[in-house]
Amino acid sequence: MTPREQVGEIQKRVNASVIGQERVVERLVIALLANGNVLVEGLPGLAKTRAIKSLSRALESEFSRIQFTPDLLPSDVTGGEIYRDGTFEFRRGPVFGNLVLADEINRAPAKVQSALLEAMEERQVTVAGKRYRLPDLFMVLATQNPIEQEGTYPLPEAQMDRFLMHIRIDYPSDGDEAKVLRLVRGEQAQDHKDELPPAIPQQAVFAARREIDAVTSVEAIEVYIVALIAATRRPADFGGKLEDWITIGASPRGSLALDRCSRVHAWLHGRDHVLPTDVQAIAHDCLRHRLTLSYEASAEGVSKDKVIDEIVARVAVAG
Repeated sequence: MTPREQVGEIQKRVNASVIGQERVVERLVIALLANGNVLVEGLPGLAKTRAIKSLSRALESEFSRIQFTPDLLPSDVTGGEIYRDGTFEFRRGPVFGNLVLADEINRAPAKVQSALLEAMEERQVTVAGKRYRLPDLFMVLATQNPIEQEGTYPLPEAQMDRFLMHIRIDYPSDGDEAKVLRLVRGEQAQDHKDELPPAIPQQAVFAARREIDAVTSVEAIEVYIVALIAATRRPADFGGKLEDWITIGASPRGSLALDRCSRVHAWLHGRDHVLPTDVQAIAHDCLRHRLTLSYEASAEGVSKDKVIDEIVARVAVAG
């Protein structure tokens, strides 16, 4: 199979396990191919963890899970040195996996959350002055409950910015929920010894990334991406109520995220060049966690997604 066919097989398998969340699954695959980290937010029970575990089963990878709790320590994430036979040796923590599930990441305080900063940005961890490289295939897939939930801590802005995408997962439709019932009943009834199909090798991801690197993004698309980011920083220049709604705009990581994810989106849809619709398709997931809204926006009940809708409507596509 070609890399695109292998990636399509990954999507197919995950969609078969997570009913009615095709958009979420596509975003997870986009983040994987863009070599980025992803934050999945939703209420408990909406298959956030199931989607990530299904992705790890479909892909040949070492899956690692960190359950974030208020009493977690940074060394529980990165690992640490232990004394054995008269010398110190480094024992690797769960962050040294390929797909690292940071489950309910906002239930631990900032000190623990920050333990992931170096890993997410530089693909390494530093313990006792020594640097340890992470695997070539490395991705943090974090889940969080809405911050209004009891016992949650807001993530530091520096960490939020290191997530390539912030995906929101919602309730399935009534029809999809009926399919979920049948799927779970079938899983409980089947022989758990049934063999799973062979996992897609990691090389398929690396080969896909090489093809994505060849996807072209012309100057007009670059101008459009920069203009979208500029609208978050200088909202007064673009009219409407944007100036009243936005307090802090997106960093340069926002531009990079739009560029990388739009090229992956184009590749997934069989094109070797980026269209404005590719940028618009992933704009919300790449920008919603990079904006800080004003008190006025909160008072008016204006969501970040509505603000991004307004930005997309007001920024002209470069000709």
